[in-house]
Amino acid sequence: MTRRLLLSLASAALICAGLAAPAQADEVVTPGNFTGYGFDQCLAPTQAAMDAWWLTSPYAAVGIYISGNSRACRNQPNLTPDWVSRQSSAGWRLLPITLGPQASCSSRYPRYGSKTDPTINPSSSNNYAAARTQGAAEADKAVEAANALGIGQRSTLWYDLEGFPTSGTACRESAKWFLSAWTERLHALGYVSGVYSSASSGMKVLDDARVLTPGKFTLPDYLWIADWNGRADVYSSYLRTDGWMPHRRMHQYRGGHDETYGGVTINIDTNWVDVGKGSYVRSEPKHCGGAVSYNLNRWLTLRPGSRARQNISSLQCMLRGQRLYAGPITGRYDAATSRAAQDFQRKAGRPVSSKWSRGDWMTLLTWGGQPVLKFGSASPSVRKVQRSLTAAGFGVPVTGIVDADTVAAVKDYQRSQQMTKYGVVTPSTWKSLAAGRY
Repeated sequence: MTRRLLLSLASAALICAGLAAPAQADEVVTPGNFTGYGFDQCLAPTQAAMDAWWLTSPYAAVGIYISGNSRACRNQPNLTPDWVSRQSSAGWRLLPITLGPQASCSSRYPRYGSKTDPTINPSSSNNYAAARTQGAAEADKAVEAANALGIGQRSTLWYDLEGFPTSGTACRESAKWFLSAWTERLHALGYVSGVYSSASSGMKVLDDARVLTPGKFTLPDYLWIADWNGRADVYSSYLRTDGWMPHRRMHQYRGGHDETYGGVTINIDTNWVDVGKGSYVRSEPKHCGGAVSYNLNRWLTLRPGSRARQNISSLQCMLRGQRLYAGPITGRYDAATSRAAQDFQRKAGRPVSSKWSRGDWMTLLTWGGQPVLKFGSASPSVRKVQRSLTAAGFGVPVTGIVDADTVAAVKDYQRSQQMTKYGVVTPSTWKSLAAGRY
């Protein structure tokens, strides 16, 4: 049975169960392919705060509490379908979290009383049937909440199982069966399962189940490991290194603290996110019929008589893309190439000259769409920025992915232009690059 048919059947099951409307084209599917920084905070921030942090912070993923009677922020005034849509459109990777029944031996729960905030039923009767029923019910609630917010199928929904003592058999086993049912029900409804927990309790319990009792429990697709060791990676001393790898882990490596970006302070937990395929972009074929590569280490000044064959071939190919040059790719800066280059200078509002300068390269290399880019962004637009930075004198490998080297180059460029050095390619940074300023 194909994956498309399975998802269609899952959609039908949701509709019949009253948990979902037919899928809409504008539904958010999250988090996608990403490796980079994320934060989570109990109360979904305001739109103004999210806008400020998108332009100035290193974060591109955000955890949001969408359901669960045990969550501290039951009231989420900012969390609406419009909020979800706007964050997704901006580029935020959303991490929807449910905090429902907690382990029966937890000292912190129930938070609001057992009537409205029950813990996981520890009864072993009928192979922990009560706990399994609770886990499936929480999955139903999470899907209902996700659907109401416009978070569609194939999205990952996260269950937050806070830390608990693992020595008691009934408490530990009921928690595993609860999470197993959570995962099974999410899969049946067309969603992806994630579980958040402390590395020393919930995460270790799941990892032990994977190794010691393989096939007994339905394990989550992704782990979100809470281990405040200060390391932005996907590892913890409590877990083996081979499980949920590659790109199937997140790591909350720093607990609650204040951070300020763009004049907005939020109390957050900090996470390293590595999901999907990780930050991923398709390889770029050579251009103009496979004859030209744009991945040059230097973008040289050109003039009639120049012998920089690779640079001139790249220019001719790019000008073809602008429909300004129709000649062959010769690698010679001849009269036809010079005329096409001058036509682009006029089109872009650059000084018209027989010389093709570094600033002209920067303008041409950034031509087209100019989205906000930050650590973990992966797209052809990233290649444009990397090439323009190289032309500006801040050489960086052309990978199509914003990595630490790219962030450092962006900061160096921003510093050179007396801009605030956020390391985020903001509209003002694009504007400066496109204007050929160096």
